[in-house]
Amino acid sequence: MAITTQQLIQWKQQGRSIVALTAWDYAIAQLLDAAGVDLILVGDSMAVVLGYETTLPITLDEMIYHAKSVRRGVKRAFLLVDLPFLSYQESIQQAIHSAGRVLKETGAQGVKLEGGYPEMVETVARLVQAGIPVMGHVGLTPQSVHQLGLRQQGKTQEASEKILQEAIALEQAGVFAILLEHIPADLAMQITQKLSIPTIGIGAGPHCDGQVLVTSDVIGLAEKQPPFAKVYTNLRQTITKAVQDYALEVRERKFPEKS
Repeated sequence: MAITTQQLIQWKQQGRSIVALTAWDYAIAQLLDAAGVDLILVGDSMAVVLGYETTLPITLDEMIYHAKSVRRGVKRAFLLVDLPFLSYQESIQQAIHSAGRVLKETGAQGVKLEGGYPEMVETVARLVQAGIPVMGHVGLTPQSVHQLGLRQQGKTQEASEKILQEAIALEQAGVFAILLEHIPADLAMQITQKLSIPTIGIGAGPHCDGQVLVTSDVIGLAEKQPPFAKVYTNLRQTITKAVQDYALEVRERKFPEKS
């Protein structure tokens, strides 16, 4: 049975940690799902996997294309899709249209939006009223990279209080969970204890209800990892060695073997 928003909320109440990773194609999605990942995010971080320097250039059509591929590989995990930059900020109507397209065209179960400022909270509330499950995202919001940079957020008392209030407002607007990115661990713990919905951390310490990382960081495909990521294997090395071995055998006419 596919995981639901209700299950994710129940797991918080039960103290069961939620495992989340990103996916960008069928093969990766199938592997993550079979390995027991609870939540698979088609994140706009895919922009970096596709060679962009930031998440900003990726389009809604590109997100939908990749999410459809991921959907075909997912049987159990909850499937969530990021709404990319400028596909939801212009108006509530634009957000409903973009989120509706994602759910209709990809089979995803929810969308994720960045920001907890009042206009975004209003947008989230309208999406939820329209029957669209929404995950919030506060702290470091990569779509605001030219404003915030990639620095840890919430380090001052004022900034910390602002993020806490944004998280509370998003819960009141109806989000089923909130992603906390690159904030101090004590702030993440405070938010996690305050909310009745799950918090998913990325660079936010060990006290969140779950953790997410970009899969290319976890498996060592990325050229460089953020400071909060952990590399569990080095596929760059493994793939490079395999390709070099193949190339050598082709050039030396060892592959294919002569019958």
